[in-house]
Amino acid sequence: MTTTEIIAQVISIAAMAFNILSYQRKTQRGIITFQLFGSSLFAISFLMLGSMMGMLMNIVSMVRAAVYRERERLHSDHILWLLFFIALSVVTYILNFTVFGTEPSTKSLIVEFLPVVGMTVSTVSFRMKGGRAIRFLGLINSPAWLIYNIFAFSIGAILCETISLVSIVVGIFRFDLKRKE
Repeated sequence: MTTTEIIAQVISIAAMAFNILSYQRKTQRGIITFQLFGSSLFAISFLMLGSMMGMLMNIVSMVRAAVYRERERLHSDHILWLLFFIALSVVTYILNFTVFGTEPSTKSLIVEFLPVVGMTVSTVSFRMKGGRAIRFLGLINSPAWLIYNIFAFSIGAILCETISLVSIVVGIFRFDLKRKE
């Protein structure tokens, strides 16, 4: 492993820490702010690892976090924001192959699309009411990112999604599948 790759892995672990610690923040604004920092560090890490799609989608995630952080001022609950972020994710996918030079192959077309799926599902989940829907959508979002992270070999990102998946499954068993007594 090169020095750049080692530094990228350390940065990805710091990003993971921000994302995991975000849930310990008291306010929604605090949670989103920590996730913005996590996305920023993941973007840098993916860039250093040469994973352009991971970098690009984390930049989209940063913009999305900044918009949702200013929910009142920017009216981010409006449907146009949802459509904007979905369209931005699709455009980013196209740019990955046209501008950023990712070679299109069956494998790359599929693997590079996984973050688009994850980003789209997580953006939809930002608009959902209640934890149940968010948890079940997490069963799409986290595996999509996890598979991408394995191909990109981002240790912090792999750990982050693995921990998220475990947390989602525990939450589903605790809150959604538990029999009402």
